[in-house]
Amino acid sequence: MKVAVLSFAHVHAAGYLRLLARMPGIDVIGSDPDTASAAPGEVRGRAFADELGVAYAQTYEEAFAWGPDAVIVCSENARHRPLVELAASHSVDVLCEKPLATTVADGEAMLAACRAAGVRLAVAFPVRFSPAYAAVKAAVASGDAGRVLTVSGANNGAMPTRTRRWFADPELAGGGALMDHTVHIADLLDDLFGEARPVDVYAQTNNLMYEGEVDAETSGLVTVTYDNGAVATIDCSWSHPRSHHSWGGLELTVVGERATLEMDAFDQSVHGYSERHRRGLELPFGADLDERMLRAFLYGPGEGGMEVADGEGGLRTLKIVAAGYASARSGVPVAVG
Repeated sequence: MKVAVLSFAHVHAAGYLRLLARMPGIDVIGSDPDTASAAPGEVRGRAFADELGVAYAQTYEEAFAWGPDAVIVCSENARHRPLVELAASHSVDVLCEKPLATTVADGEAMLAACRAAGVRLAVAFPVRFSPAYAAVKAAVASGDAGRVLTVSGANNGAMPTRTRRWFADPELAGGGALMDHTVHIADLLDDLFGEARPVDVYAQTNNLMYEGEVDAETSGLVTVTYDNGAVATIDCSWSHPRSHHSWGGLELTVVGERATLEMDAFDQSVHGYSERHRRGLELPFGADLDERMLRAFLYGPGEGGMEVADGEGGLRTLKIVAAGYASARSGVPVAVG
């Protein structure tokens, strides 16, 4: 199977390339011609591919001429649409980094293009492949927890501008922390609640932690009401200091009528501190969620396995984000379109 990674803008591009390169039966190529947004010191393009030891295509058209069976879009958020539409025009299945797009209109156009071409559009939400989430989902599905009343979630992390500066550029990213971190938990709830849909969103954001350093919001708290009666709160802040031992984390508490369920998607690791390097250290030993997601996208979920998030689900999470920004601007709850 041939897989092309289009753009190295996203921080996950390196991980995907490494994973694909060591998967048996997979040939991988990368292409990253749009490097204008790269900040000084950011390694992109052919130099990035050479560091990872993977083949490189100078242009996207060259990558498609190679004949990929699937592509993974890792561009800046605002550039997802043209690459997904390019994949659709070549009749190639596509896994798009989250969020699906920066506007609902772009997300809808991407879905329409893939439907018309008869290709799959999937969205990169690896946390749904966490064993911890699987246990929470099983407890809710079995009825052991009873009807879900409230959910409290936190997807926190360091401000990603240390690796890729465009994450805090509202034009390229579509926003800041609210755009970056709301969607992971919104996707888990989209899967957990099944047919239930979000009704309205109330959000507050600020830039107090990095005031003057970036223009985008760096903190946010989002409250989502669902038509099944559940209310969820999502802390989406870039609140980890630069000295923190890990890049980020995701925790979820689900309160049901008969039980309270708690999960930490990234707790399978050993933490420490390096006096030599003056920074925290993290040594993970648990499941590689990115690898599980890639295998589900390329080969299917397997018996009893998790499906990769589809474009429709990605659009639903994007609508929550869009309503969140509208609420943060207006100061009142906003209906999910």
